[in-house]
Amino acid sequence: MSVMTSVIPHGRPFTVDDLEGMPDDGNRYELIDGMLLVSPAPDWPHQEMGAELFFQLRLRFPPGVRVLTAPFAVRTGTDSEVQPDVLVARFADLNRRSKNLPVAPLLAVEVLSPSTRLKDLNLKKAHYERIGVASYWILDPQEPGSLTVFELDDEGCYRQIAHVEGDEEFVATSPFQVTIVPARLLDGLRPG
Repeated sequence: MSVMTSVIPHGRPFTVDDLEGMPDDGNRYELIDGMLLVSPAPDWPHQEMGAELFFQLRLRFPPGVRVLTAPFAVRTGTDSEVQPDVLVARFADLNRRSKNLPVAPLLAVEVLSPSTRLKDLNLKKAHYERIGVASYWILDPQEPGSLTVFELDDEGCYRQIAHVEGDEEFVATSPFQVTIVPARLLDGLRPG
């Protein structure tokens, strides 16, 4: 019997406890409402864009918040655990002994990949909206690079507030002030 066969629940949705038995095979295992999402390891453009955004946010975060990267997870129930590529959380919501954030972060960021594009644009976006993530950013590493920004409105629904490409600037005010230029997040892909 393979490891994977032994952890697949029969006749019930997946739970976060089931994630502990998943193989350490380089895939990312996440849950939304008991549904298992499996994503392969990201490619270089995905990693470059996410890492550079993490660096830019870390340079500017104010007291009281922290910037973290996957595989740090957001676990808001026994049937849901997701790993945003980058997240911003309140310091007070973090626990040094935990590998999970138990509440919605202030910002969740997903970097699109061919294998995750539909999940990030639909399923994860709906999940982040439902759990109350105030800001959701989607980065696309396809040249020239882009950033799409959603923020919760007064009814708790996401509204797109910005879309910038290439050398266009986005000046964020939430969760803190920072200027992001998508093309600059991809500079590491070029020699120099």
